[in-house]
Amino acid sequence: MSTGTSIFVVRWINFFTMILAIAVICFGIWMSTHHDACRRTLTLPVMGLGALILLVSLIGFLGAWKNITILLWAYLVILFLILVAIMVFTVLAFIITNNGSGHAVAGLRYKEYHLHDYSPWFLKQLNNTKNWRRLKSCLVKTEDCNKLPKKYKTLKEYKLAELTPIEAGCCRPPSECGYPTVNASYYDLSYHPVSDNKDCKLYKNAHDVKCYDCDSCKAGVAQYMKIEWRVVAIFNVILFVILSAVYFVGCCARRNAEGSRSSKVRGR
Repeated sequence: MSTGTSIFVVRWINFFTMILAIAVICFGIWMSTHHDACRRTLTLPVMGLGALILLVSLIGFLGAWKNITILLWAYLVILFLILVAIMVFTVLAFIITNNGSGHAVAGLRYKEYHLHDYSPWFLKQLNNTKNWRRLKSCLVKTEDCNKLPKKYKTLKEYKLAELTPIEAGCCRPPSECGYPTVNASYYDLSYHPVSDNKDCKLYKNAHDVKCYDCDSCKAGVAQYMKIEWRVVAIFNVILFVILSAVYFVGCCARRNAEGSRSSKVRGR
């Protein structure tokens, strides 16, 4: 790749990523002012990512614009470390999300989830009392369970619904308990559960209790996290390929910048 082409490509790629970084930082600021305390925990990671992208892009842009070799070296070193971090995180994400899947239940269109099916990492995080207390508080605040009667006004609609993993695990008792369903938010608990599953005794119809302390709820959260992590992992694979191409162009720009500088020195 010629000197002019590689420098041009690095310069404009980093110019656009600087704009993207500013947009990410602004989004983080918006999250901190418009979201509740649960979603607000994402604010710092989002703003930190934006700041990192901005810093790396600025170094790459200035290095390509002014043809400064040391800045291009710093840009490539940081970009290489980011590539390594993305690769490590992606591999771990696929390993962690490899286990766990739903179990079909006769008469239902959605699946139920068992906590012991998931990876030890998920089990450790979800069985941590402090972590689960915070997650449970967020689940109660989202009121997903309280919205079910509005979404499914009849018992027939509810039984034919395709509930999300969290709705299936946190808003209702496991099917094996055998509690008769009255409506989308109420079960007849006067019946003695036919299963010795501890979740059967933990479930209550109260909107702030439901099955939030059940293993089935933790399993639903684990399935939700698994899906989200898989999406992030796939996105990371695409990002890794793109950044690898940028890294290659950056290497060409750095090599050409050094060659150009050496030619100027010899010309003197």
